Amino acid sequence: MTNTENTAALLEKSDIGPVLKSDTLGRMRTPPERRKELLAEFERSGLSGKKFAALVGVKYSTFAFWMQQRRRKAASAAKPPDTVRWLEAVVEKAQGSSGQTQLALVVELPAGARLEIHDVRQAQLAAALLRSLESPQPSPC
Repeated sequence: MTNTENTAALLEKSDIGPVLKSDTLGRMRTPPERRKELLAEFERSGLSGKKFAALVGVKYSTFAFWMQQRRRKAASAAKPPDTVRWLEAVVEKAQGSSGQTQLALVVELPAGARLEIHDVRQAQLAAALLRSLESPQPSPC
C-alpha cells in the first residue's frame, strides 16, 4: 500500500469520518449528513459565515448556498401548504364626499393597511388587489 492509501484507510477508520470524494472538476463532494452537521455547528459557533467556511475548508459561496437552501426548506415547512387565509371585513358607516353617511366595506390587512370600499366597482378592483397581494412577488433586487 502507498502512503496515500494508508492515510485514506486511517481516516476512514477514525472519528473524522470518510474521505470526501472529488468530482471530475476537482470539486470536493460533501454528503448531505455532513452538511447538516456543519450548518448546526456554524449556528453554535458564533462565527461569521466567511470565517466558519474558511475554518472547515469550504468555499464561502458553497457554504452560503447551503445556508440559503436550509432557510428555504425551513420557510416552506413553516408555511402550511395551500391553506385558506381569512381576512376580516367589517361594514361601517362612512362620511361620503357629499357629507352624507353611507356604508363602506372596510378590509384591514395584517400590515395595518386599511381598504375602504364604497362602490360595487371598487369591489372588483379591491378583489384584484387582494389576489395580487396573495401571490408571492419576485424580489426587486
